[in-house]
Amino acid sequence: MSGFREEIDLDCRPADVWAYVIDPRHLPEWQASAVAARQLDDGPFGLGSRVRVTRHVGTRQVLTTMECTQYEPFREWTVRGVDGPVRGRFHGEITPLDEGRRTRLTMTLDFEGHGLGKVLVPLVVRPQVRKEFRRNEGLLRERLEHGAA
Repeated sequence: MSGFREEIDLDCRPADVWAYVIDPRHLPEWQASAVAARQLDDGPFGLGSRVRVTRHVGTRQVLTTMECTQYEPFREWTVRGVDGPVRGRFHGEITPLDEGRRTRLTMTLDFEGHGLGKVLVPLVVRPQVRKEFRRNEGLLRERLEHGAA
């Protein structure tokens, strides 16, 4: 996957990072463009789960459905967009550090444009994400390390 890749080392346990980042309800807390997110199916989040996400993209609010296509508890997960003109693919990976006292979270993100999305991805989406990705790391750190979660 090309696109965006970031690593963030967090001063908290891998299980705590995992529990927070895979819970769709937390997306608006640590992703600046996320307005709302809710899981569409019952039960815990896992392989096959679908999440409806509302995001600010440019000056508009866009609804997308994401599906979990890879899920290895406490280790890694992948979600991909299944509808709309801009379909993201996000992969997260958790690596324990310092005998499990700290965590490295690796995040990769890329987009596929469909129809009008082929124009939106390079002109609007990628520049917005480039500006936002580091901010999201800061929001995530604040939530997890400083008890704002």
